Amino acid sequence: MTDGVYRARYRRILRFAARQLVQIWWYELFLPRVGLEALAERSRKARTRRLARRFRTLAIELGGLMIKVGQFLSSRMDVLPPEVTAELADLQDEVPAVPFHAIKKLAEAELGVPLERAYAWFDETPIAAASLGQAHRARLSELQAADAGFSEVVVKVQRPGIDKIIAVDLAALRRTAGWLRKVRIVSERVDVRALVEEFAQTSLEEVDYLHEAASAERFAENFAGDSRVNVPEVAWERTTRRVLTLSNVAAIKINDTAALRAAGIDPADVADGFADVMFEQVFTHGFFHADPHPGNIFVTPIAGRTEGGRPAWRLTFIDFGMMGEVPDGIRGGLRALVIAVAARDGHKLVQAAQEIGMLLPAANTAEFERALTQLFARFGGMGFVELSHIDPREFRDFASEFGDTIRSLPFQLPEKLLLLFRAVSLTSGMCSGLNPAFNVWDAVEPYANQLLRDEARSTVKEVAQQAWTTVGVTARLPQRIDAVITTIEQGEITFDTSRLERRLNRLERIGLRAVSALLFAGLLIGGALLLPFNTPVAIVLMVVSVIPLVHVLLTGFLERRGPQ
Repeated sequence: MTDGVYRARYRRILRFAARQLVQIWWYELFLPRVGLEALAERSRKARTRRLARRFRTLAIELGGLMIKVGQFLSSRMDVLPPEVTAELADLQDEVPAVPFHAIKKLAEAELGVPLERAYAWFDETPIAAASLGQAHRARLSELQAADAGFSEVVVKVQRPGIDKIIAVDLAALRRTAGWLRKVRIVSERVDVRALVEEFAQTSLEEVDYLHEAASAERFAENFAGDSRVNVPEVAWERTTRRVLTLSNVAAIKINDTAALRAAGIDPADVADGFADVMFEQVFTHGFFHADPHPGNIFVTPIAGRTEGGRPAWRLTFIDFGMMGEVPDGIRGGLRALVIAVAARDGHKLVQAAQEIGMLLPAANTAEFERALTQLFARFGGMGFVELSHIDPREFRDFASEFGDTIRSLPFQLPEKLLLLFRAVSLTSGMCSGLNPAFNVWDAVEPYANQLLRDEARSTVKEVAQQAWTTVGVTARLPQRIDAVITTIEQGEITFDTSRLERRLNRLERIGLRAVSALLFAGLLIGGALLLPFNTPVAIVLMVVSVIPLVHVLLTGFLERRGPQ
């Protein structure tokens, strides 16, 4: 692309944002001020839906990072209305493939050798094409295969010029965020700049294939020796920031229930196994696959039989560009959230939300606590299994009410937590598709109970340490008291209070001067204000104000002349 094309792309994004901001200003700020708030209210849902539809069209036409922006917005149910998230929910990252000659040119420039020398065979037809890159099947040479331990590979190659497109799109998004920060109804509820920076960090990591390769190896190390999970190996000699070569591990797609049954594998067993592996990533490793959609998970049959006599299998994960991590700070906050929910304590849940960073400083926590109290009153006290038997319509109605309350608050999920919720949501949806009777709470419950047990052990240990410290201090206390009494009896303790008395007297004088200064200012200002309305009284007040003024000046002079 030429520089002119990039400038036109930048301007098009900004023009779209400016038109929507003008519309927001007209309907949400101007009309309410002239008494037409009802008109704005009646048309809000339809306008929001049209805005989301227009953005969807823009994203599909521009491709590049804008597809990712749409997918990112579709998951921000914490700050966006359902009309937006629903419209963008099925926005697919599928674009026309880049012509092979352009892919070949980029790959050869990155690898430093002709493609014919880099691989023994390279399929010109991509197996997948997305907005940031596309994937091709290939085969390593015999020598490379001997070193790597595998020959069949999948090669991911970035789309030519995607770095520049990302830079342009992020610049436009940051400019738009600057505009939105000046709109009070937006800035009070959403930290737009933080949202953009979180999205930028995730996108830049996803487009860096060296980062993805390192994530794949870290993921594999977490499940080393675990027969349930398989991860592709990295061919580092054929991997750069823009080219990634992995062993080809394609197998049965996890949502292909017909193929699973044909292989003798029960989809319900796959649902349970997949959920268990995903929650182990979250609660045990603190490092999880944040994009577990059907295209990224395979079920690979292996030799042997399960305990039930069925053919054995394992889960194979691919595409480690979007990974989530649970830092210690968030992990502690999540533990506090679990404990607060278990205790049905709205106040502690709010504290946990603040600890994690889910609530902006302007949050009305009292309103949030009331919403949580209502939540616990309607569904509290029920076990995970019991919740699955509640009428879905009741859940839906309450979710709508609760969602409106949340969106009215300056409530915003940190990116790390958003990726976690995204992973859990995709996991639940996938497992429900494999087994309609699947209940995500059953899968979470063992890990939630473990968190509670760990917290209980931690609390007991802390109390025990404090008790032991107290016992030690108490044991030494009689000896210390006896030593002090002995010293007093021997006349070796003396007290000099003269300096303390001088300091107290000085503080007292300063206090009196401050009171006199306040009286002087009050009388003088009061007289000045009354002068146009009641001149005699005003003059009296201004004359009387001289008395505390003289006190301030005189005591200040004596303070400087007298002893310190």
